[in-house]
Amino acid sequence: QVQLVESGGGLVQAGGSLRLSCAASGSIFSINAMAWYRQAPGKQRELVAAITSGSNTNYADSVKGRFTISRDNAKNTVYLQMNSLKPDDTAVYYCNADIVRSIWPRRLDNYWGQGTQVTVSS
Repeated sequence: QVQLVESGGGLVQAGGSLRLSCAASGSIFSINAMAWYRQAPGKQRELVAAITSGSNTNYADSVKGRFTISRDNAKNTVYLQMNSLKPDDTAVYYCNADIVRSIWPRRLDNYWGQGTQVTVSS
């Protein structure tokens, strides 16, 4: 079994900062891409930021220059540093990861965390 557990969400005023963490645990051989998504009430889930195993990153236009994704491969953990937060950033943030559970036979599965609420007040 594999679990992704997020932490770090909360309530913050506009202009403030939060740091989200997501730790993967369980039967893991290696982790490929990791990402953060978010879903606001009444909206579709959207990609916020992604990072490859080689630490190449990709961001949604709405968060470029404000959010930074990083990872610690030794800890199987991905982070999202969120600065200059806006009320529009209010959403449930979900961690996502492509995890290799075994090499032979090769087993690659995609996993989601349970989500963590981020609320930005104006």
